[in-house]
Amino acid sequence: MRRKIAVGAALGAVAATLVTAPAAQAEGRGDIRVTKTVVNNGGNVIVGVKDVKTFPVAITIKDNSGVKGVSRVSAFNRNNGHGPVDHLGTSCKKVSGTTSVCTATMRIDPAWIDNYGSGNEGWDANSVAGEWTVNATVKANDGDYWISDSIAAFRVKRAAVLTTDASPEPVAKGSTLTVTGRLTRANWTDLKYHGYINRTVQLQFKKAGTTSYKTVKSATTNSTGNLRTTVTATAPGSWRWYFPGTPTTMQVISTGDAVTLK
Repeated sequence: MRRKIAVGAALGAVAATLVTAPAAQAEGRGDIRVTKTVVNNGGNVIVGVKDVKTFPVAITIKDNSGVKGVSRVSAFNRNNGHGPVDHLGTSCKKVSGTTSVCTATMRIDPAWIDNYGSGNEGWDANSVAGEWTVNATVKANDGDYWISDSIAAFRVKRAAVLTTDASPEPVAKGSTLTVTGRLTRANWTDLKYHGYINRTVQLQFKKAGTTSYKTVKSATTNSTGNLRTTVTATAPGSWRWYFPGTPTTMQVISTGDAVTLK
């Protein structure tokens, strides 16, 4: 029976590096500073092919006169400068007389990613994935301001889907069980999922009555993202595929396919 995990599920959200010190290139006036920045509550930003992704950027700001607010927040790929993201607005919460946390809401619409670079020779919408950085301009009540560059690093990743199908069901003890599946990931050029080729995926098994999966073996996706391997059925339980992810593609785990013995 074929199963699959929902795109962008929590299992695919692996924490990224979130907090950095203010960069040396930052400039402004006075003693206002960004002391901490957290993107998407500590997780990667996973973008599929249909749903608009919104995520918060929480910026902790300190100044001896108090914080007035944030006038600009931007985010973009650290390596190539691509940043098809909208800043929808910022709200600030006063923590003390000198410190506030200002949370910017950012939005990535997968339908707009390809248009972002249209007209540029050799443009690949999928090059948007990878390590991103955040810039912000912060202001104090006394007129101080600071243009804060590279105040956080995070990853924007392509969503992935992984399926599992174990057969026959049920299977005779000691017989061969065939486990298949397919690994696909979001393509932001045509807004479809395509097979992720030549990727190592782990086959995992959870024996009936237990609570944890263990890796049994690995397989490599073919030219269409398909997986196929065989194992010997020694006990009833559930089989699933696990893909650890890459710097540009999310981690994904298929739902287990339960197989009984006859």
